[in-house]
Amino acid sequence: MIIGVPKEIKTHENRVSLLPGGVTRLKRNGHQVLVEKGAGEGSGFSDEKYVEAGATILEDIEKLWEQSEMIMKVKEPIEVEYSRMKEGQVIFTYFHFAASEALTEAVIESKATAIAYETVEKQDGSLPLLIPMSEVAGRMASQEGAKYLEKPLGGRGLLLGGIPGVKPANVMVLGGGIVGVNAAKIAAGMGANVTIMDISMPRLRYLDDVMSKNVDTVFSSEANIRSLLPDVDMIIGAVLKPGAKAPHLVTKEMLSDMQDGAVLVDVAIDQGGCFETSKPTTHDNPIYKVDGVVHYCVTNMPGAVPYTSTLGLTNVTLPYAIDLANKGWKKAVKEDAELQKGLNITGGEIVYEPVADAFGLEYSAIDSAL
Repeated sequence: MIIGVPKEIKTHENRVSLLPGGVTRLKRNGHQVLVEKGAGEGSGFSDEKYVEAGATILEDIEKLWEQSEMIMKVKEPIEVEYSRMKEGQVIFTYFHFAASEALTEAVIESKATAIAYETVEKQDGSLPLLIPMSEVAGRMASQEGAKYLEKPLGGRGLLLGGIPGVKPANVMVLGGGIVGVNAAKIAAGMGANVTIMDISMPRLRYLDDVMSKNVDTVFSSEANIRSLLPDVDMIIGAVLKPGAKAPHLVTKEMLSDMQDGAVLVDVAIDQGGCFETSKPTTHDNPIYKVDGVVHYCVTNMPGAVPYTSTLGLTNVTLPYAIDLANKGWKKAVKEDAELQKGLNITGGEIVYEPVADAFGLEYSAIDSAL
């Protein structure tokens, strides 16, 4: 198979989908790898390293997309890339379709096969290709939120951990999954008072046992969220419904209960956001204010720490990519229930129901595609 690795072009997206070591593994399996010139530089991997591993470097991005039978990316195709997708081509990346009807329609129209990192799912319900980036985004959420609490950046002027004689900040984490736990660890480690909210009592019991003493657990309900808002300095939105839109847990009306200069960090923004007032932002312009509350809604947070993120991501994606290349996508998906969950759209049909539900589009059973 011919595998193409384009350079990411989303704003300040410096990750790359394949390391030179991954090129070596694919070459050993008899595959050809095309890498766009400079694709790995943002993560610290030179073109020379890819050439040494056996890749062919291409400057012409149109040629790379045209020749490749499978495209490996990190982030979803953006508008300029829509016309490059073609019928029968496999695209293996984060898609987050439920956040973009335009992207969904473009992939349907192209008749490409979209296998989404974020919906590859193990039997226990875990999402192996989402976990490492959720770990990065969760840890970054507290780090970025602490920064934007600073007065010159629009925040209340609070030090997250306080000092002796001065109370630390209060941090609410909505969601007790991978993102939420990592966000809570960092916020608690910095000395904040942290409240994790979730709708799963077994999860809350577990977190109550393992988290530090400055982390409380509270059942997530509208009433409980409202009761805490007046005293909260930062909220981290860490809610996930795999492949589907995130629910709005904090409405615009609820912002009036919050203090001026409080900070919202919406890690769920890739899936539409869990705050009603969230809208996607970039690393160039990461924040905006609504009713005095700072909103940080960067859609590719891990792109700011590309070396860590690239290594974490490619550690888990490469085995699936090799399987897809060795067997072809249909056989690989038939034989691997985890990959089958990752198949979202193929041949112009949506075969992952939450994506169809997000926009009221027609859903086709996956069996018809296979």
